[in-house]
Amino acid sequence: MQDSADASAGDAPSRSRWLGELLDCHGSALALYAAQWTSAADDCLQEALVKLAAEDPPPERPVAWLYTVVRRLAVNHSRSERRRHQREQSAWQQRLEARPAQGDQRELLDAVASLPAELRELVVLKTWGGLTFEEMAEVLRVPSSTLHRKYREALDRLRMLWEVPCPGTTRSE
Repeated sequence: MQDSADASAGDAPSRSRWLGELLDCHGSALALYAAQWTSAADDCLQEALVKLAAEDPPPERPVAWLYTVVRRLAVNHSRSERRRHQREQSAWQQRLEARPAQGDQRELLDAVASLPAELRELVVLKTWGGLTFEEMAEVLRVPSSTLHRKYREALDRLRMLWEVPCPGTTRSE
């Protein structure tokens, strides 16, 4: 592998080759390292490589530099994910509180609020939005067969959360 001095002195093709070699040798380990903090590990690695390509001159120890940058990007991405999730939950709660519900309705809305965002979105689109699976597929750019399966999963989770037995089955006591 070329060292950083050769890469900075060389032309664009040699610099690209150097970055490619770094990615080949260390990419998997860097992505695994970032995955400790975020589900977007590959995005963090890609962003770090873009930043490294822009460094002029390149750092003396590019591998250590990459680990430092990947870590910072992954931690920041994790914080962003957490804040976004908190904002989504807060917005959902505000919507629930704005609609007066009583008894079973409140329990059902609380159960829907506890679903993962992807499943909750399907329930809202189908139940409150009145969309067909074909319309939902168009909105979400996902095959309608996938949406059928995920919607069924959402309903199954709601049944478990709300402790409603499936039709045709008896509740064991």
